[in-house]
Amino acid sequence: MAAVNQDAWLRRYHPTDARAELVCFPHAGGAAGFWRPLSAAVHASLDVRAVQYPGRQDRYREPPVRDLHRLADLVAEALASGPPPAGPRIFLGHSMGASLAHEVALRLSGRHGPAALIVSGRRAPSRLGAGERLETDEAVIARVRALGGTDPAVLADPDLLEVILPALRADYAAVAGYVPGGGLLSCRVVAVTGDSDPEAPPEDVRAWREHTTGPFELRVLPGGHFSLNDHMPALAELVVALSSQAPAHGRAVGRS
Repeated sequence: MAAVNQDAWLRRYHPTDARAELVCFPHAGGAAGFWRPLSAAVHASLDVRAVQYPGRQDRYREPPVRDLHRLADLVAEALASGPPPAGPRIFLGHSMGASLAHEVALRLSGRHGPAALIVSGRRAPSRLGAGERLETDEAVIARVRALGGTDPAVLADPDLLEVILPALRADYAAVAGYVPGGGLLSCRVVAVTGDSDPEAPPEDVRAWREHTTGPFELRVLPGGHFSLNDHMPALAELVVALSSQAPAHGRAVGRS
């Protein structure tokens, strides 16, 4: 099998000399560009690399990946294919991206692994339960509209929907079929959620503490599933602080 090309998977929007690295994982239906505002806010302190999944933006001609474990394998291979960052590497994932960031962290160790993991808007693996399968495009669109975070004009435009629906279908199929992997992390985990997020209530997000032997912190923000969009300064402050506190790398403790 051909080696995974790191350049195909990672986007850098703001060149920087920062030694610490922040790797960002988008939500279901999301793309690397979702993280551009955060990159603009922190690039003086962090080299922000946003993961670009197949089937969207500049990769829209590629078939989306419908299995979260397969996607994690590919992203982990891409991150391990290049030199590790000179400073600590931090993972940040929102919603589906939180589960993906966690799975990639379980696959990587040493200098390629994260020194800290930030999971946003996602129940802990032990609290996920069976995923709901959305059988029709109408059901997928209704779910995206209910969660917010997507311009309603996009969802009302048939031509734009034709472009984004394949990725949405694939991502929600991946989420529905996802069974979390085994193993523990040893890095710091910070879990973030909105106080009115129906997808990630604080009591289910707090259970992320069970998935690392390292330090754990829960942060509850005012708002719903995309509350992080309304609290970008606080998120920027968090990632910069973690980069200054983190050791050079993290390590996973086994995976089954």
